[in-house]
Amino acid sequence: MERIERKADVIVLGGGTGGCLAALAAAKAGMRVVMTEETDWLGGQLTSQAVPPDEHPWIEEFGCTGTYREFRKRVRRYYQDHFPMTDAARSDERLNPGNGWVSRLCHEPRAALQVLEDMLAPYIHSGRIEVFHGFRPESASAADDRIEWVSVKSDDDARGMVLRGSYYVDATECGDLLPLVGAEYVTGAEARSETSEPHAPERADPQDIQAFTYVFALDYLEGADFTIEKPEQYDFWSRYVPAFSRYPLLSWHVQDVNKSDRMKTFSFLPDGADPMPLWTYRRAIDRSLFEGTYESDISLINWPQNDYFLGSIIDVPPEERAKHLEGAKQLSLSLLHWLQTEAPRPDGGVGYPGLRLRGDVVGTRDGLAKSPYIRESRRIKAVYTITENDVSKEIRKEQGIRTYDDSVGVGSYHLDLHHTTKTQRSYYIPTYPYEIPLGALLPIRIKNLLPACKNIGTTQITNGCYRLHPTEWNIGEAVGCLAAYSIRNQVSPHEVRENRKHLQSFQRWIQEQGVQIHWPAGMEL
Repeated sequence: MERIERKADVIVLGGGTGGCLAALAAAKAGMRVVMTEETDWLGGQLTSQAVPPDEHPWIEEFGCTGTYREFRKRVRRYYQDHFPMTDAARSDERLNPGNGWVSRLCHEPRAALQVLEDMLAPYIHSGRIEVFHGFRPESASAADDRIEWVSVKSDDDARGMVLRGSYYVDATECGDLLPLVGAEYVTGAEARSETSEPHAPERADPQDIQAFTYVFALDYLEGADFTIEKPEQYDFWSRYVPAFSRYPLLSWHVQDVNKSDRMKTFSFLPDGADPMPLWTYRRAIDRSLFEGTYESDISLINWPQNDYFLGSIIDVPPEERAKHLEGAKQLSLSLLHWLQTEAPRPDGGVGYPGLRLRGDVVGTRDGLAKSPYIRESRRIKAVYTITENDVSKEIRKEQGIRTYDDSVGVGSYHLDLHHTTKTQRSYYIPTYPYEIPLGALLPIRIKNLLPACKNIGTTQITNGCYRLHPTEWNIGEAVGCLAAYSIRNQVSPHEVRENRKHLQSFQRWIQEQGVQIHWPAGMEL
């Protein structure tokens, strides 16, 4: 295999949401960055995984970084500047292009991709950031608690690269760099005795990992017929009844997130009766806002019905991983076929053949997102591990928001644990808004490794709130700044946390960059 060598100040493995922001923050600070990405789209959750941002109630006013606020404004301008829209939509400072009820900013993956590429463009064009698509980590060398190099390869041809830098950022969706460099990490469920979390199971199980999902995009033309061929695994999925339900997975019955022992019935298309139908849940385009451009709404299908929890794709043999990835694709295609042919309609009929798979929206031929939506990664064993006791409203009802002296950001979301592969547990636990402690970004041993997404020092349970888009964005930005600060000041990230002078200097600097490190005092919760 042909191998070339690339050197930079910061090596970013993975071009997802956190990876992009780590690269952007480091480049803004004058660092040279090499970033690799497995797919041909940067952006991860926002783009290649086709998941509109899950956000908290205060997002329009505060509770995110300045660059995330800029991203949101640019997404709105993308539509308002280039698309035929109603006058009201064009002048709406809080435009929600899809009016999806999961987010205040539901939009197409392609819009997010364009905005992210625009934000990175000055640094890519100047050569400060080099991006290599189609590459994934293959091997690495580490000695004396430091990474020496990382090798990446492409499956498409014989190319290979050896990457050398001062700092290595793991922004892969599954924490793929961690085992290659010998970093200590955790997967799956920790035992209650380890974490003291009320909702942790009695026994640890590294393979009891949250569901992942192949998202797909649909529009709907009533009276047309776009029925896909029956998927190979359709007979299995159309009859499959999960352990937590007495109904088939492919039905209008889902587990009530507020009461896990109860099932809830959803409606599909908006009918005025159900304020939260599935069609508008992650709707990315509300055609009523656009003047004659779209034939239909466009909805991104990331529902409980296509969560795949029959097996893990982390730390398993390649053939098992391939089996579960294919199973997840088959589940999503089976959901579509069920919707088109057998889904009960309110009028007593069955099926919506006018549902059309929109592969163009997600940039693929098969109509499924380029990458599965991964909720849970390998997680570093960190200097500080965030537990349920740090964020749960029930546990902290007297103390309120947990603050950290070493905070490098903020976020907010429920402890949203999707069904797991072994026990099929799920939780939706109310939380207080939270902070991101620097200690959770520091591996216990390796000095030049930094995590930039879902691989930080959380437990499986707290991963349920720290994995969301604005938080991953903040984590990536903080990590990029941390690498740059460490290089500039010739200190390690661990020393930044341990030395009060450096910690305060770093926190002042990231706040000047627009990173909010504490929630406002007296905010209504």
